[in-house]
Amino acid sequence: MRHVASVSWGKDSTAMLLLLIAKGYPLDEIVFFDTGMEFDAVYRVRDQVLPLLAEIPYTELHPAESFEYKMFDRPVQERGGGMHLGYSWCGGRCRWGTTEKLKALNRHCEGAVQYVGIAADEPHRFGKAKREHKTLPLVTWGLTERDCKRYCYSKGIRWSEGRHELYRLLKRVSCWCCANKNLRELRNMWRHLPKYWARLKDLQTRTERPMKGPGKSVLDLEERFLREARP
Repeated sequence: MRHVASVSWGKDSTAMLLLLIAKGYPLDEIVFFDTGMEFDAVYRVRDQVLPLLAEIPYTELHPAESFEYKMFDRPVQERGGGMHLGYSWCGGRCRWGTTEKLKALNRHCEGAVQYVGIAADEPHRFGKAKREHKTLPLVTWGLTERDCKRYCYSKGIRWSEGRHELYRLLKRVSCWCCANKNLRELRNMWRHLPKYWARLKDLQTRTERPMKGPGKSVLDLEERFLREARP
């Protein structure tokens, strides 16, 4: 049977991949779904790790339509029979990007043993993965999210954006425009990652839906962060 490691190039899946290789687990392919909205640091980690894979085949999957087309322009059928354009922000109950990513990975890995980087301290994610017949090596090894980060750091792997390490600013290095980011993470992006904050503001100007709900658009949050920063 084919064995495939599904990676996002975040701390957990990267640690899982390196340990699968170090421990000699069967591994026939590594696959990454590129949303097109990843932090630059994610691609740098990918490029750092790829030379370590020796002869293991590596595959990148890409969405059929761009993220921004689906966010703003894709015709969406409404339950009441109407139609509007675009799904708007991805996050909360409308995780359309995540759904597309998982479907693509599951199709690609059909019939294979799929290694997934869910850490041992993420029990809320265990059940769904088991229903989808995925294998969780980090759970088997008892490795937590903190353990995975430490392991990657010990191998010289960092998620750096300029002089900032992303895992000091964010809990997860997911898409930079993910609406599931909490206020602390968004405040850190505003303060330390101005390039991405500017891109978030641009996205907000193109949708009526506030990123974090009523009164909490990206522009509203910027005003709030400015008020908080004043002496």
